[in-house]
Amino acid sequence: MTTWGMIGVDYEQRVDYDRLRRDRLARSRDQLARHELGALLVFDYNNIRYITATHLSEAIRDKMARAALLPAGGDPVLWDFGSAVKVWNMRAPWMQGRVRPGRISMRGAVPPDVRLVDGFVEEVKALLNEHGVANEPLGIDVADTSLVLALQAAGIKVADGNQAMQDARRIKTPDEVQLLETAAALADAAYGEVVRNLRAGIRENEVAGLVNKLLYDMGSDDVECVQVISGPRTNPHPHLVGDRVIRPGDLVYMDIMHAFNGYRTCYYRTFFVGKPSQQLRDAHRQCRDWLYAGIDAVRPGATTADIAGRWPAAAELGFESEVAAFGLQFAHGIGLSIWEKPVVSRLFSLEKPFQIEEGMVFALENYCPTKDGAAGARIEEEVVVTQDGCRVITRYPCDELVAVDP
Repeated sequence: MTTWGMIGVDYEQRVDYDRLRRDRLARSRDQLARHELGALLVFDYNNIRYITATHLSEAIRDKMARAALLPAGGDPVLWDFGSAVKVWNMRAPWMQGRVRPGRISMRGAVPPDVRLVDGFVEEVKALLNEHGVANEPLGIDVADTSLVLALQAAGIKVADGNQAMQDARRIKTPDEVQLLETAAALADAAYGEVVRNLRAGIRENEVAGLVNKLLYDMGSDDVECVQVISGPRTNPHPHLVGDRVIRPGDLVYMDIMHAFNGYRTCYYRTFFVGKPSQQLRDAHRQCRDWLYAGIDAVRPGATTADIAGRWPAAAELGFESEVAAFGLQFAHGIGLSIWEKPVVSRLFSLEKPFQIEEGMVFALENYCPTKDGAAGARIEEEVVVTQDGCRVITRYPCDELVAVDP
């Protein structure tokens, strides 16, 4: 499923969006049964997209103004924001006639005494009755507390639906893999732009701005975050871009998190402005060696313990516990969101391992401080689990520390 281009054409088999919609809905239905739920009621933006193949602007992502219900034996119903209802009924034939105006509390912004959610709860209960599942558990991924209480007050048994959706999204379809690889290709291009522009005097936020512009120009639909960390800010890792002026002799690492048609990247690389010392090269080399020791363990039938066991303990990174070092020697599934199953960490994977399966796509990341503690290197790769191992889909070189002229 090599990606040959970013648009649909008639002369090559590329992403089949009709198949993508069918496959995602089928997997959601399968997990509904496996988790013994009568229906799934989802509010998470990515779960709504996974089930209904609808998407609004990023402004709506965290407002809790949308919801979708998938009843056992039935088709999904979508509650959406304002005029989007009319749009979907016009332009999304796979949802036509099953899109309704939403009456949801918008994260509590609508005062509870307005009782807006009462009408929504009544609609949900009527649909559950219609499909004969009103007495079965209703799985919910995330929701306002007031809404959960209202559902319970209406006699609806609320259960955990988040795990069902995580399991539905755990194994990627061929079309999802192709979209994830396209997203990675855009991030590859962004790192090429970084190397062409990284120099003494440019600020961290300016580098982030260059990456944002290129990604949107190339077709990204959401640049979630571009971390740019330089110089003394590289140890410990602050997880936040700043406005620091990059100087000669600075180590710079970056993480690009963006989406192409919803499918995301999480992808670190480390660079140096000037001629790096042996100590800096050693930290970068050690970081890569740790990372690839974990990647070498990725294959169907292996477990997350096999990966985590090859990574350094927190003390080797200068931290007092695995909780304090969490996220530095780490892996996480990637798809419509940055963090999906499987998650790999020495904090819990050695004691509670999770099996690796063919078709998983996840990112593996590692960190290594310099011996003097003045800086640190960070590298991350994304892999697709194949029949006999895995394939790395992030391609910007990291064999050696990339140095640019100041």
